[in-house]
Amino acid sequence: MGFGFDVHQLVAGRELWLGGILLEHEKGLLGHSDADVLIHAICDALLGAANMRDIGYHFPDTAGEFKNIDSKVLLKKTVELIATKGYSVGNIDATICAEHPKLKAHIPAMQQTLSEVMGIDEEDISIKATTTEKLGFTGREEGISAYATVLIEKD
Repeated sequence: MGFGFDVHQLVAGRELWLGGILLEHEKGLLGHSDADVLIHAICDALLGAANMRDIGYHFPDTAGEFKNIDSKVLLKKTVELIATKGYSVGNIDATICAEHPKLKAHIPAMQQTLSEVMGIDEEDISIKATTTEKLGFTGREEGISAYATVLIEKD
């Protein structure tokens, strides 16, 4: 099992990518890549479960090749990395913390996109959305965070 967490600041002038899909919103997440916090948390959970360090180790934000990269590419590469140690993805349980936009209607598209990238069944990807009841940086709509727990299986 592995656990992942990520957070990015919301800023004007950026697209908002979450769970591999583009969402309509007046702000987007700031980061070296497309800053998809959900995918980044999933990558960290997968790498941690396989004892392969973290996303920053494999895809550093100092490397030009990852500038503005689609996080789905990083997720695909992460699944390939854990496969080198004989692991495959079992299932994922993830939570996105955001006040806005409201995410419930977008969760099925996120599940479909992530299942295609990882080559697993949509039923093996649980995504939940919550707020922080207007508390903290999330409540002030300064950023979005995501948590992920994964089960990997030895092939």
